[in-house]
Amino acid sequence: MRILTSSVGRKILMSITGQLLIIFVLIHLIGNSTIFFGPNGINAYAKHLHDLPPLVWAFRLFMLAAVSVHICYGVMLTLENKAANPGAYAVKRNLKKSFASENMIWTGVLLAGFIIYHLLQFTVHGTPDIVVGLDAANRVDVFKMVVTSFGHGLISVTYMAAMVMLFLHLSHGIPSFLQTMGWNNEKTIPVYATGGKVISAILMVAYISIPAVILAGLLKL
Repeated sequence: MRILTSSVGRKILMSITGQLLIIFVLIHLIGNSTIFFGPNGINAYAKHLHDLPPLVWAFRLFMLAAVSVHICYGVMLTLENKAANPGAYAVKRNLKKSFASENMIWTGVLLAGFIIYHLLQFTVHGTPDIVVGLDAANRVDVFKMVVTSFGHGLISVTYMAAMVMLFLHLSHGIPSFLQTMGWNNEKTIPVYATGGKVISAILMVAYISIPAVILAGLLKL
């Protein structure tokens, strides 16, 4: 139980759940990228997921638990650090402060809001921009759904802005995880910091490319 009550234990749990979320972000990107193969690509991918409801729901519940733990301990650590040293956010002395590190809580809050919106949009189909229908193979036409939605400039820009928040959050979160786990030293800190930025930038650009190509008319119905 000490890992749940001690500051160090909570940092470790928050770091581990954060890395689980990064793995999900990568898996989700791979799935989303099937849209570049046209309607058959992403619609077939979605059909495979819909054919495995127990596995999909188990994965969703697991990720919901990970997100909940990450947010809960993130807020707790933020409050603890502000009380002990106003302006700090679980950053150890040998990690240089940056805009990303100073605003982790805010990028996290914005990402949480975006996740809720994203689920309401493409999972619940509860936003007015979503066009639900079936393709020629009688599968849910996810391609049409995504292309129609991202055809709205405001929605595409919102997604792009969210991916910038993701970049900022991960660019500090990745090296911070290694720091928390004690897997770095004075020599590796700059390397891990650069690596975190590179990985985060790749994910950001890859995600942004989807609404960008749709908004530019390069991927259309």
